[in-house]
Amino acid sequence: MEYKELEIKVLEWAKEKGILDKATALTQLGKTQEELDETREALIMLEAAVDADKQIVRSCALAEVEDGIGDMLVTIIILSKLVGVNPIHCLETAYNVIKYRTGKMENGVFVKDN
Repeated sequence: MEYKELEIKVLEWAKEKGILDKATALTQLGKTQEELDETREALIMLEAAVDADKQIVRSCALAEVEDGIGDMLVTIIILSKLVGVNPIHCLETAYNVIKYRTGKMENGVFVKDN
């Protein structure tokens, strides 16, 4: 499915469940944080399962990471709707800020130049 079709389906689901009528931006952000934390735990499990004999654990952890990323996208789409912004526009705006950014990698993290 294309993004726009998925976005429509997510928002229809959120409306059916009463999320769009009863949630606030802050409660929705809390759901995003919850999904982020779950994804972090799955990534920790994934990194711990680097050995070949842990392939089943690795496959399960990878599935959990994929689920977490998807869940975060769902919560961000709903959050965007609640605050009245277009998530694609938000992504484009962020990209336009970072596309010329310079910096370097330190301990596995990109640190931007001042």
